[in-house]
Amino acid sequence: MRRRRLAPALLALPLLLPLLSACGTRTAEAEPAPDRAELEARAAALQTRPEHVYVTEADGFGLAEQSVGVLGDDGFSAAYASRDGGTFTLAVERGGVDPASCADLPRTSAPAPATCEKDGPGWYRATDGAHAYVRVEDGLRIRVSADAGSVDRAVLRGAAERAHRASDAELDAVLPERRPGDAEAPVERGDLPPEGDGAPLDGVGVSG
Repeated sequence: MRRRRLAPALLALPLLLPLLSACGTRTAEAEPAPDRAELEARAAALQTRPEHVYVTEADGFGLAEQSVGVLGDDGFSAAYASRDGGTFTLAVERGGVDPASCADLPRTSAPAPATCEKDGPGWYRATDGAHAYVRVEDGLRIRVSADAGSVDRAVLRGAAERAHRASDAELDAVLPERRPGDAEAPVERGDLPPEGDGAPLDGVGVSG
């Protein structure tokens, strides 16, 4: 499974502060409505799907545009950074969360024992030095995570609760522009089940 790792110097990345605001690089008011087919093609070039692209907001944080990428087979990941050095990651992928699975959610750094507790519509997950807020919507697991010393729990919960499926205007602002030769449609995986966390089906073939 592919995992997109974030660049070590996120503050060097261009920030969209705030997303779709008048000070951003692209605004919904200044441009005509984006073409839906083109948005779908841009999502496909990123190897994700438009419905898996989520955005959020938090005071003082802006999208680090160069961090936008695919998570796993067709999920979505993006980092949000503040000018004082705080960074959190918004990750969206197929799956759910419950008391049994919360502590076992994958991490992008070295594994550590985790504790989970129900908190509002989601779960708060903490390890030594890192924490996350996780909730589920329409079969997708939405996770906002950060180093504990970088972003506090209230910011994580607020960002997770405000995370929402991107509108066409937000897709236009977030998705990278296509390059010549980019794919027109996502690769279809025949070994992915229609329900569950999207893990491949590793059945025994004719060769054993």
